[in-house]
Amino acid sequence: MLTLPEELRTLGSPALLALPKTVFLCSRAYPAAIERETYRWAMEQRQQQRCIASGFHSRLEQTVYHFLRQGTEQPILYVLGRGIQPNTAFEHEADLKRGYLLFITPFEPEVSAVSLETATIRNLLLADMADDFFIPYMDPGGNLAQLMADTMVRGKPLLTLDIPGNAALAHPGVSVYRPDGLLNNSRRATF
Repeated sequence: MLTLPEELRTLGSPALLALPKTVFLCSRAYPAAIERETYRWAMEQRQQQRCIASGFHSRLEQTVYHFLRQGTEQPILYVLGRGIQPNTAFEHEADLKRGYLLFITPFEPEVSAVSLETATIRNLLLADMADDFFIPYMDPGGNLAQLMADTMVRGKPLLTLDIPGNAALAHPGVSVYRPDGLLNNSRRATF
């Protein structure tokens, strides 16, 4: 990781930073058709207790976050596009005590709102942390498409859904998520 840990503010278990991380991102505007397969993917991640990192900003990302939290040993890195606010510890006390949740941000607490600039910095931090990506849908020409063109992303595997208009399909070496009915035995097709 290029970002030094001392440059970050954290709340929770820093040991989670050592785990292999799948970064989950999705464009804010996405076709409803991706929801079911995205939830299946999330079920597999929870079953495998795979560490998921995200900004959990879009509606779909937030839904997946709430689902993942239901797993008592599900490691989650919640990367903020703002500073860690004083009420964060109170709101997530049980998850933080279990040691499977880490809030992480490059911003001081005085940065209390997400802006386009802070979201871009958060996404670059996520790209830096990623071992691989799951992006079920990426809007062509959107912020995620710009992020995935960054040199920090090159060579990192990307898993996506095969749906019309998904710009993630154009990413070099992308794999398509295709569950075959068994949560622990999915097929992936590589382009």
